[in-house]
Amino acid sequence: MANIKFGTDGWRAITGEEFNSKNVSLVSNAIAKYIYDNFGQNKKVIIGYDPRNQADVLSKLCADILVQKGFSVLYSKNVIPTPVLAYNAKILNACAIMFTASHNPPEYLGLKWIPDYAGPATSDITDEIVGNIGKSIENSLEGSFEYYDFSKKYFEHIESLINFDKIKKMNTNIIFDGLYSATIGYFDRILKNNGIKFKSIHMKHDVNFGGGMPEPKPKYMQELISMIKNGVNSVGFANDGDGDRFGVIDEKGNYVTPNEIIAILLIHLSKNKGYKGSLVKTVGASTLLDIVAEKLNVELIETAVGFKHVGEAMRKYNPIIAGEDSGGLSIQGHIPEKDGILANLLILEAMAYENKKLTELQEDLHKFAGKKFFNDRIDKKLENQEQVSKALDNAEKLKELGNYKVTRINKIDGVKLYFDDGSWILVRPSGTEPLLRIYIECDSTEKIEEFKENIENASIA
Repeated sequence: MANIKFGTDGWRAITGEEFNSKNVSLVSNAIAKYIYDNFGQNKKVIIGYDPRNQADVLSKLCADILVQKGFSVLYSKNVIPTPVLAYNAKILNACAIMFTASHNPPEYLGLKWIPDYAGPATSDITDEIVGNIGKSIENSLEGSFEYYDFSKKYFEHIESLINFDKIKKMNTNIIFDGLYSATIGYFDRILKNNGIKFKSIHMKHDVNFGGGMPEPKPKYMQELISMIKNGVNSVGFANDGDGDRFGVIDEKGNYVTPNEIIAILLIHLSKNKGYKGSLVKTVGASTLLDIVAEKLNVELIETAVGFKHVGEAMRKYNPIIAGEDSGGLSIQGHIPEKDGILANLLILEAMAYENKKLTELQEDLHKFAGKKFFNDRIDKKLENQEQVSKALDNAEKLKELGNYKVTRINKIDGVKLYFDDGSWILVRPSGTEPLLRIYIECDSTEKIEEFKENIENASIA
């Protein structure tokens, strides 16, 4: 049997190697059986794809197989962002299949299975699909196939969530870095439809993503950063390859961390729009969010790392906002799936309501919290899973790290150690390879370096 595994957000592999027509056919048949067993033959299926190499071809193969198995398939007319497809899963009461490898390198392709609740599939669902590989359903009925425009209803929904009239009155220069991603034709179109002026770069789909990575991190947004630094009162926005993650650059040309974005938006939605409820965040997200939630008298709900856990909590608690430090968020009234388009629009809305620059919102945030935090991460490649288990055991036994005493341990996901100065480290395994991820948060960059050295000396891994 093919080595097909669903990780935290779908199955991903190198295009033309493991991600090939044979394996896509196997997974498509496994999905057909899953739908048939759980929903019957009348369940609608919607399929989309991002700009990656072979994404259109292999997604069409998947659609053809499902039609042969008797299902009605709506297939995206164009490249589509994941959150747009996910929203349509909700309103059409359909199962969705998205062909994307998100922010992975260009040589990868992947498949996300999105149930009709419009969020990432939980492990029990993907385990059942993987268990179906090699199996099929017999069917004598022919299904149906239709090209479909999924953008219209999504745009209408975004209009109900965002106050574009306020954004239109801003004097800020908006720059959109398309980053060759799926949000080209979506984020820019929303701005145009609402009469909001902006500049844009990298506005074409490219399977090689301009020779960089489809990830909205400073390293891949250098041209955007340069434009902002050389311009006046400008802010920049970008998304990853399939549009579920966001990247924001402030007026000084600095990258604004997802932790800060989520905190700013929690304040905005509570204060300016009257949202009530909780905050959902992953165990890897900043203590900054804990502090802001407490000061706003908002309940804090913490999950394991990965938006499938965040999405599950969203469905249970209906929070004001939910997010993770890797650049994904969603809000109450939307879908339990991360949406980078919405995130960027919400930041513009927060600036418009407060009539402030993004840098001023950051300053307000840090004054409100009374503290600033800095984060880093160490990735350690190990030889096998046995070494990973040993490292987690070593971390759990630690009583101190250098001069800092362990005051509390959290085992929601891996081992998180809290220290007496307010710093913490999170030691957790990668879900797909013998790799240890060590997250660090401190109140200064100097202390971050000290913690890195202490971690080496402690021989956690």
